Amino acid sequence: MTESQTLHQRFMKVWSNLPGWGTLAAVNHTTVGRRFMVTGAIFFLIGGLLALLIRTQLALPDQEILNPDLYSQVFTMHGTVMMFLFAIPILEGAAVYLIPKMIGARDLIFPRLSAFGYYCYLFGGIIVLSSLFMGIAPSAGWFMYTPLSSADYSPGPGSDFWLLGITFVEISSVSAGIELVVAILRSRTPGMTLSKMPILCWYILVTAFMIVFGFPPLILGSILLELERAAGMPFFDVAAGGDPILWQHLFWLFGHPEVYIIFLPAAGIVSTLLPVFTGRPIVGYRWIVMAVILTGFISFGLWAHHMFTVGIPGMAQAFFSLASMLVAIPTAIQVFAWLATLWVGRVVFSLPMLWVFGFLFVFVLGGLTGVMLALVPFNWQVHDTHFVVAHLHYVLIGGMLFPLIGGLYYWLPLISGRMSSERLGRWGFWLVFIGFNATFFLMHLTGLLGMPRRVYTFSEGVGWDGLNLLSSVGSFIIAAGVAIIIIDVVLHFRFGRKAPDNPWNADTLEWAAGMPPRMYNFASLPEIKSRHPLWDQPELMKTIPAGEHGLTQIEHGRRETFGSDPVTGKLKEVMLLPTNSWLPLIAASFLAVVCVSLLVRSYSIAVVAAVLAAIVLFRWSWENGGHPKAAPLGDKEPEEALLHSRTTDGSGLWGMVVTLLADGALYLALLFGWLYLWAVAPNWTLPEELVISLPAMALSGLFLTGATWWFAGSVKKLKRGNVARLQEEFWIVTLLGAIHLGVLIAIIVTSPLKVTETAHDAVLFVMLAFLIFHSGLSVIATALQALRVRYGYVSERLPYEPVVLKPLWLFSLAIFWCSVASFLLLPMAWGVA
Repeated sequence: MTESQTLHQRFMKVWSNLPGWGTLAAVNHTTVGRRFMVTGAIFFLIGGLLALLIRTQLALPDQEILNPDLYSQVFTMHGTVMMFLFAIPILEGAAVYLIPKMIGARDLIFPRLSAFGYYCYLFGGIIVLSSLFMGIAPSAGWFMYTPLSSADYSPGPGSDFWLLGITFVEISSVSAGIELVVAILRSRTPGMTLSKMPILCWYILVTAFMIVFGFPPLILGSILLELERAAGMPFFDVAAGGDPILWQHLFWLFGHPEVYIIFLPAAGIVSTLLPVFTGRPIVGYRWIVMAVILTGFISFGLWAHHMFTVGIPGMAQAFFSLASMLVAIPTAIQVFAWLATLWVGRVVFSLPMLWVFGFLFVFVLGGLTGVMLALVPFNWQVHDTHFVVAHLHYVLIGGMLFPLIGGLYYWLPLISGRMSSERLGRWGFWLVFIGFNATFFLMHLTGLLGMPRRVYTFSEGVGWDGLNLLSSVGSFIIAAGVAIIIIDVVLHFRFGRKAPDNPWNADTLEWAAGMPPRMYNFASLPEIKSRHPLWDQPELMKTIPAGEHGLTQIEHGRRETFGSDPVTGKLKEVMLLPTNSWLPLIAASFLAVVCVSLLVRSYSIAVVAAVLAAIVLFRWSWENGGHPKAAPLGDKEPEEALLHSRTTDGSGLWGMVVTLLADGALYLALLFGWLYLWAVAPNWTLPEELVISLPAMALSGLFLTGATWWFAGSVKKLKRGNVARLQEEFWIVTLLGAIHLGVLIAIIVTSPLKVTETAHDAVLFVMLAFLIFHSGLSVIATALQALRVRYGYVSERLPYEPVVLKPLWLFSLAIFWCSVASFLLLPMAWGVA
């Protein structure tokens, strides 16, 4: 047995998943990423079958294959499955699988969070789909516009399945976004500066930030709508001071960034494949990076171009129209960079490149119709027609599915160690390409001829008959192409020829992780010197598995990877990663019970399950930082750098900050809703007197300020090595925070809030509940810190955890006083006595 084989065996003892059912406890990113992708593919097939039902119903006029209610359910579930259960999760799964390998890391930084996110996604998807099989699926559209989705017009549980299930799935998406941001910024292999990152990592980094900021508005909107349906809080009821248009704002604050959240990773695949199959670096690397960042920024200013026909002011229409056309500039930069790379390179027309060319053709057409829809007068004419349906599918399917399948064929040898069939793959491509254009290009024509969307049938003789029939035939051609691709992928695992090392002569590190990759990715972590390590340092293919680089110690039985500077890529610490754990599955299972209990209105069971979920999550957090199972003090320290638990700038701090960015986005969405209703809702009224005691809020705020100041001072002392009274100080902070929390709870209990009568009071209730949740979390976490000091898990040598908790206290303080200013003082200044 060679030395490298011996090293491999030692690593596998530490990094392998548990056998049998124990694999459900796996947290390794390779396993979790594969699960995301396979589950997403299954949801894609379900969504595709629903699409075939829709096209079958619309193939001929006056058909009754689906009755109106069932058609609405199928239509709603098709959009829901494709947008929420397929597109984003499968791209996140691909990122979870690839990113550590591309940046030279052994795993993501928070492996248990990745596993938890997957189970939230799986259970949330099952909850949503179960409504379809029970015949009670939501029928208000995948966008769930109010008041159609409210209790009066959707009285059954269908909308509740959507709201609770999709919110559960969104938790998964935000978890993955946080994970990917921190992993890319803090776990790159030494030498990989930001300017040397693989181009796909830039796309994923921007996408992950967009998820962090873009998904919370929808989460808030779903919570508000469910509270309205289940508890009668009238956020969207005009008569009680609400406004149904608020839902559209919250939905599209998520929905339009989501378009680019879907597009950017797919574009990143294109930018990754082009250098490989042209044999030269991508043209305009820095220009592309700037364009991607600009796209992410502009995408948050486009949401209202979906709302041109709802009556928003003319000035707002002009602004959003201009912004919608402006986003074409960074997109065009990327397209021209791709074309320039093709022009100066020597193109190899392999199967992955065939899908890239298909993408370029389809996406450019979709982009042209997008510019057309950005023009308000034209948008008014076609807004509710099949023209918009066609544009949506050209941009989302053409802009995402084609690169995704191209990437599948490109990375398939990495996953399986085998090559797919070139012949079957080409048949699959041409069937999908022809069927796609036959289906959706013709929808532009039916839309221009006036065919409305979201209708289950049409009359004969209005000029849509032949075009609809051809569109439906095209959809079945797509299905045939997808079936061939599935057959090809399945068969290649058994019959495909063995792939050589780095079969495409790629330039990025994932091809040095083995084919198929090892569970630990790299036996040694190299220092890279360029943006194209496998082109400029080809010896890495041999020296990495031979253990000739850093972090080869494995005798201690710990899972480790390097932590690096976010900008320079210099080595900062060794990050200790969790091993297999059942806690993510258990926590997600309890949260699933919460969702199901809320669906059946069994609130007592929901409360019990929520408490159990909280206990499991706190148990999960207990084995972190300086806990002996996380960082044994008696073991040999790494030679390269300190373990992250011995530092004050570890991954946990970054994870907390990024999490609070998402939390802040949710709070800003709530503040936006408050100000929007105040300014726009026709029946919004401010009470003559404040319904919340300002002196009581001020008293509560003083205790919170004191607790935060005291905690910050304790952390400062800890950094200086002064830990003599650390435990007592944490208990003092806990006491101050508990008093603050008690006053807040007393306020919400004693205030005369008419939460079911006015939107004003309902929003105030949600605001107070938001403050109570964060203050309670801060207090409990600080009490646990006091206990951890007692057990020796926090000390001068282990200063890691209190530094992580400090931003939570600061955030709680900031949102408290912001709430006092915005929800109490501002109305007083407006004229409330």
